[in-house]
Amino acid sequence: MKQFKSLGAAAVIAALMSSAALPAFAETPPNMLVIANRIDDIKTMDPAESFEFAGADVSRNVYQKLVNFDPLDLDAGYQPDIAESWEISEDGKTITFQIAEGNTFASGNPVTAKDAEFSLRRAVQLDKTPSFILTQFGFTPDNVEETIVATDDSTLTLVLDKQYAVSFVLNCLTATIGGIVDSETVMANEVDGDMGNEWLRTNTAGSGPYVLSSWKPNESVLLDLNPNYGGEKPAMERVIVQHIQESATQRLQLERGDIDVARNLSPEDVAGALEVDGVKIVDELRGRLMYWSANQKAEPLTDPKVIEALKLATDYEGMANSFLNGQYTVHQAFLPRTFLGALEDTPYSYDMDAAKAALAESGYADGFPLKISVRDAQERIDIAQSLQNTWGQLGIDVELIVGTGAQTLDRYRAREHDIYLGAWGPDYPDPNTNAGTFAYNPDNSDEAGATGLLAWRNAWGIPDMSEETLAAVVENDTEKRAEMYRAIQTEHQKISPFGVMFQQVEQHGLRENVENFVAGGATTAVSYWVITK
Repeated sequence: MKQFKSLGAAAVIAALMSSAALPAFAETPPNMLVIANRIDDIKTMDPAESFEFAGADVSRNVYQKLVNFDPLDLDAGYQPDIAESWEISEDGKTITFQIAEGNTFASGNPVTAKDAEFSLRRAVQLDKTPSFILTQFGFTPDNVEETIVATDDSTLTLVLDKQYAVSFVLNCLTATIGGIVDSETVMANEVDGDMGNEWLRTNTAGSGPYVLSSWKPNESVLLDLNPNYGGEKPAMERVIVQHIQESATQRLQLERGDIDVARNLSPEDVAGALEVDGVKIVDELRGRLMYWSANQKAEPLTDPKVIEALKLATDYEGMANSFLNGQYTVHQAFLPRTFLGALEDTPYSYDMDAAKAALAESGYADGFPLKISVRDAQERIDIAQSLQNTWGQLGIDVELIVGTGAQTLDRYRAREHDIYLGAWGPDYPDPNTNAGTFAYNPDNSDEAGATGLLAWRNAWGIPDMSEETLAAVVENDTEKRAEMYRAIQTEHQKISPFGVMFQQVEQHGLRENVENFVAGGATTAVSYWVITK
């Protein structure tokens, strides 16, 4: 994307919106938000399939859900969205939602319980990567016609396989996969029984504040107002997200006023931007964790002493206090801070002598070759190079395999990596969102297809820990449940092929007139409709 270094704001925006004739200007218009972000991880816009960070930002602004979060009061938890109310049966297994009137899809079709039924059934039947968020409640392609039912246009019932904490179920419905699609529009674009999946990869059919006008992979996303949105009209009538990889380029455009928001500034560029009039920096603790994971199909990495050595040979504080300064804090457990049961213990520190002693006890005392799969993003490259350096001191010959976000994810999901260096963010504000990915894998076969997500991707079969994770998710005593998660995390730190290193503090670079830009705290995505300038 070197073109962004030489293009001014008018040229960039005109290129993104070739269908609209715009005058040249020095700064962005008051009703338009222009953002620089890394969006090369977007693979699809279909809410039943989308499972990447940048894609979640789009989905949150395009699709409404049964319940959702108020972006200006995240601490309030889930709130009514298209469902105005809900009731729980005496046995705790059936939730009945009443759908509010007045919500309309971009097509002009009203949002009904039938659309919610279609959307949730479709997500289960398509069985894409995020489907586990729904199938964990017992929904299957074979039973959804009996368990997800719209009895009329305003009533939807969900019949769960057993009683769960209601907050857990509703929190899950705030995830991207909970987006409600326009069933009529989607099925009009069905091809060969795909329930509109191919069409929804590059189009949207929601009732949220915005519609997708354009998506150019690895280049840009353009959102325009949904003319039929039932809520208050957003101040930002158009949102443009430019894929700009380099922090220095983002900073330059922010300082010139070419963009309103820079989301990937390095600590050095944050410090520099703070000295510029018209620019402000806002810190926000996110739930995103930076970690490395070791494929248990790669023979050297199956040795527990090798994994221990790698954890001890990771320079956590050195990275956090240098090139990650201010943007990541050391964190070594799979639940991020602010979550119920989050463990703040950090049992590993950089100790090369201990690392060498651990490797000497392994079957690979003389070292071995190792490949790290890493996304082409500056802070991840920096982390990978630090690991390459410190692990190299153990006699491990580390090669970096650099690719786009989509390329590295594809390799990871196919279990073709040695070490994957990546980030993971919660899908919903309940501890099971991460426990169910890092500590749950009841079926480790290749055919299982990511039943435990990250644990499965690392070919790490953990039947006992999976049972502990299942027990925690149905515990109704809050403190007991928190203690169960702390125990699972303690064991996970000791035996897992995961090296959790950091939790993100996102530093947003903003023009000083931008207000209400909230990335969503620990769990949710950006809500463009509340932003003003």
